[in-house]
Amino acid sequence: MPPNAVGLPDTLSKVPVDSDLTKETNMEDESSKQTGVLFEGDVETADGALATDTFLFKKAEDRQLQWVWRNILLFAYVHFAALYGGYLMLAKAKYATVLFSAALYVVGMLGITGGAHRLWAHRSYKAKWPMRLILIIFNTIAFQDAAYHWARDHRVHHKYSETDADPHNATRGFFFSHVGWLLCKKHPDVVAKGKGLDLSDLRADPILMFQKKHYYVLMPLACFILPTVIPLYFWNESLLCSWFVSTMFRWCFQLNMTWLVNSAAHKFGGRPYDQTINPSQNATVSAVTFGEGWHNYHHVFPWDYKTAEWGNYNLNMTTAFIDLFAKIGWAYDLKSVAPDTIERRVKRTGDGTHELWGWGDKDLTAEDARDVLFVDKKSE
Repeated sequence: MPPNAVGLPDTLSKVPVDSDLTKETNMEDESSKQTGVLFEGDVETADGALATDTFLFKKAEDRQLQWVWRNILLFAYVHFAALYGGYLMLAKAKYATVLFSAALYVVGMLGITGGAHRLWAHRSYKAKWPMRLILIIFNTIAFQDAAYHWARDHRVHHKYSETDADPHNATRGFFFSHVGWLLCKKHPDVVAKGKGLDLSDLRADPILMFQKKHYYVLMPLACFILPTVIPLYFWNESLLCSWFVSTMFRWCFQLNMTWLVNSAAHKFGGRPYDQTINPSQNATVSAVTFGEGWHNYHHVFPWDYKTAEWGNYNLNMTTAFIDLFAKIGWAYDLKSVAPDTIERRVKRTGDGTHELWGWGDKDLTAEDARDVLFVDKKSE
């Protein structure tokens, strides 16, 4: 087993599930039940799962959604502005503006994937303060709420996946899990379960809390003002192209690509690790989100810093980004998953689409093995 790979003791065994008791308990307490693991310490079986049959808990309450018209109107404007920005990008914007918009997309996505998601929500690796500072700047450019709130809601999403406590419960349909959840009031369970989480690790990070405290000053500057002013000042771009291309189109496009993780990656694709859950392996989503589309694996083993079984970089730029900083010592204690744990889970709950069992494959090269098993255990 590689250093710092998370293995589960063989002495752990699956606890028999009493389905009648499960039904009775569920009837007594109508609040959302835990349906997924969040950290490696949550697992109850030798292959990384909960011991309870959670299938009956995954549902959406039949309730009338309370629409928030302010959000509906704002997002309507954002999308119409993005459509106009797309036209300007193709017809009138300067090449420098298009390249600038692409660069903002890249750093913003890394601020979400490498920062809010893999570092702060899942604690899948640790980062020294210079890297955390870079990630918080990138995250602010992306404007998907303060990283503290993003991490909190994402932890709720994993722990209570596909229940009413899941902010973007996929059992409510594609539109709701993509954007509809942002257009209505949260289900009371989302708020209640979020308050019950231990967020002391997030509150202990001064960089994270600085962003949270000053978010409504930092975010407009990073996401809207500077992306508009920079093209105007440095290469004499028009105000229309500066606003609608590098700001509105870039931001809206990034939002929708990120939202695909909640919608498309919970619906389309194989489930080689666990066929009983909606999250799936979606290469297209991985390509546009720098590695977040290997979602079946991620929901089974959310503490793996790669969010994927393999360590290759072709559809996982975020892993390459973290590994780069690990080389200089700014990222460390990168968590992985022991190969025997993955093998047990694939054989027990997978759908049979795991095309290559690489850990024991005779054609696995030494270079590929280093990529798969790469971890960096250092002291801060």
